[in-house]
Parts: sequence; C-alpha cells; structure tokens
Amino acid sequence: MRARLDPARLDRLFFALSDANRRDMLQRLGAGPASVSELAEPLGLALPSAVKHLAVLEQGGFVMSTKTGRVRTFEVDPAAFDAMQAWVERHKAQLHAQFDRLDAYLAKQNARARR
Repeated sequence: MRARLDPARLDRLFFALSDANRRDMLQRLGAGPASVSELAEPLGLALPSAVKHLAVLEQGGFVMSTKTGRVRTFEVDPAAFDAMQAWVERHKAQLHAQFDRLDAYLAKQNARARR
C-alpha cells in the first residue's frame, strides 16, 4: 500500500488550487518560467496580490522561484502534481472497487429474482 499523503500537505495542495487566479497562473507557467509581472498582467492583478497568490502556490509545492537581481521568476514544480495524482488514483481505485462490489451484489440479486 502506498504511503498516505500528509493531511496538512494535502490541505495546502487543494487550497493552492482553490482560486481561479492561482489556477490561471499555473496554466501560464505550463508554457515556461515567468516573472511576477508577467503572471500578474494578463489577470489584471496588482503585483502585491500576485505575489500573495504565488506564495500560496509555492507553499503548496506547485511552483519554485528564483531571484536574479530584482526579478523573481517562477516555474512549475511537478512534484505537487505527482502527489495529487497519487491521492486521486488511490481514491479512484477505492471507488471502482465499491462499484465492482455493487455490480456483483446486483448480479447476485438479479440471478435470485430469475429463479
């Protein structure tokens, strides 16, 4: 069985994705690294707001930042997506197992009803 994802980390992951602006920033970062201003401008965000959103994404593990001079550049860190995918896959497998049990139960009930 796979190790459980720490509940606090899972909370940070889902919280980071709970805002449309942060999801848009992640989508933009999928095309490559970008500065704060490059991420803020298309969303119409003030730089302080963009910085706060990026801090949440960084705390969630979705982005990494580097600073060169006065410019902070962000890029996607795929590790957070891997962790979320593992969580989703585990729950998806549990759900499929429940449906399989339901199918078996219903088939058994149908066979009894035909007798």
